[in-house]
Amino acid sequence: MRAKDTANHVYASLRKEILALTIVPGQLMREQDICERFEASRTPVHVALERLCDAGLLEFVPYKGVRATLLKFSHIYQTILMRTILETKVLIDFSQQADPFALERCHHCLRNQEILLASDQFEPSAFYALDSALHQTWFDEAGFPLFWDAIQDSEVYYTRFRMLDIVEMHNFKEIIQEHAVLLSLLETQQYDQVEGVITYHLFGGIRRMRHILQSDLGSYFSDAQTIGSYLDRVLSFSRPDCLSE
Repeated sequence: MRAKDTANHVYASLRKEILALTIVPGQLMREQDICERFEASRTPVHVALERLCDAGLLEFVPYKGVRATLLKFSHIYQTILMRTILETKVLIDFSQQADPFALERCHHCLRNQEILLASDQFEPSAFYALDSALHQTWFDEAGFPLFWDAIQDSEVYYTRFRMLDIVEMHNFKEIIQEHAVLLSLLETQQYDQVEGVITYHLFGGIRRMRHILQSDLGSYFSDAQTIGSYLDRVLSFSRPDCLSE
């Protein structure tokens, strides 16, 4: 394998593991160990690590190796808040112009989530992909694909946080239920309820992990001492009536 191909392989493999939290925030790795794992020389491995550092997923630690970057809770909170504003607009626009085929694609994503949840081959990364596919459908069909791309570019903090929710909490039924309610609101054009449900839905990860964010998971965040103030805001969002217990 050429050095360039090796570098690309190492980069893609480690990036996937960082985003899937196989490599957790703050985890330290020796460059020599990475070389041995991939049976590669130092040069292509170093190139791959530099690319991951440039992407904000790794950082070099002098005399020790590389470390997966910590999450920044303030950035995550602001990204979710920005997304609630954008997605409320996107969902209403989607509903106003969606054709039967677009709605069927949404139902298809939802059914696949339910099938995956009932499967003995369930994988958190597969559920994450289906979750993202449903939301992306709304953005694409409403004519706002660049908005979705901007959200996906927040992988350094937000993507890993979303995966953390899926890996740690396993509350998939709640997520699916909220998707189903959102889709029902869009089909019946009950726009006055969309903002409340999407806000509750998107901030769900923080709400579900509230008891472990500052304790068990505190070491994953560079600004863990600020989490408490954000939790107060998130817990002030009441559960919409249309989301039955």
